[in-house]
Amino acid sequence: MIGLAVLVAETIGLGSLPSATEAVFGFLTAFLLLAGTMVFNDIQDVQVDRVNSPDRPIPSGRVTIRQAHSLSIVFSVFALVASLVLGILTFLTALVALALMAYYNTRGKKTGLLGNAVVSFNVALPFFFGGLAVNSLRPLLFIFFLLAFLANTARELAKGITDVAGDSSKGVMTIAVTQGPKRAAELAATFFIVAVLLSFLAPIFDPKVSLLYFPGVVIADLGFLYSSYRLVRDPTASTVRKVKSHVLVWMLLGLVGFLLGGIVAF
Repeated sequence: MIGLAVLVAETIGLGSLPSATEAVFGFLTAFLLLAGTMVFNDIQDVQVDRVNSPDRPIPSGRVTIRQAHSLSIVFSVFALVASLVLGILTFLTALVALALMAYYNTRGKKTGLLGNAVVSFNVALPFFFGGLAVNSLRPLLFIFFLLAFLANTARELAKGITDVAGDSSKGVMTIAVTQGPKRAAELAATFFIVAVLLSFLAPIFDPKVSLLYFPGVVIADLGFLYSSYRLVRDPTASTVRKVKSHVLVWMLLGLVGFLLGGIVAF
């Protein structure tokens, strides 16, 4: 999905489909960069995962730490090479993203909300990166960056509820650990609701937005509101696992709305 977000951003920036080079290397940069940092995250999380998710590749023994390190390095290097093909600014942006995720995986994760914000910044970064890749940073892309940041921060806050046991044993100070699952669910719902409200401001900041922006975004907004309701009503691990999967669907629908709103206007 993060690779798709870059393609959407490139298309919105240009008002038409990007070239094959922009599309392929833009997608690969985001896809491989996130893949590499997620593998590294699994390495750093191995002790926590032995408690929370013992069936994952490393704690289950299907993948060794050494193999995971090699895979993470290969993915990250290829991501940086792909970003360099698109230009020096995209390369520097990818380098910043990699540094931020390295910080998160080694230290930032234990900071709770700050760590959630770092992850969400990187998840939203494709909208900025895609504009850079095609040398066209429309105001609309910054709005979509903000919406993606808010929605993913909410998802990160909710995810903390499922990991309370392992996180608390390793000193990971998520909101769910420090203030309890109920407070984490309420805060996540607040971020979702703010994102929903701000989604209607896009046409104000960019008058060229097509009316086709609204169907996908409205459906996604209703999904976010429903997920917020479920989180607040039942802030348990089993509910959160379902909600965080549903949220990915709402985010995908939002991407479709972003694409239609950005490209059809031209």
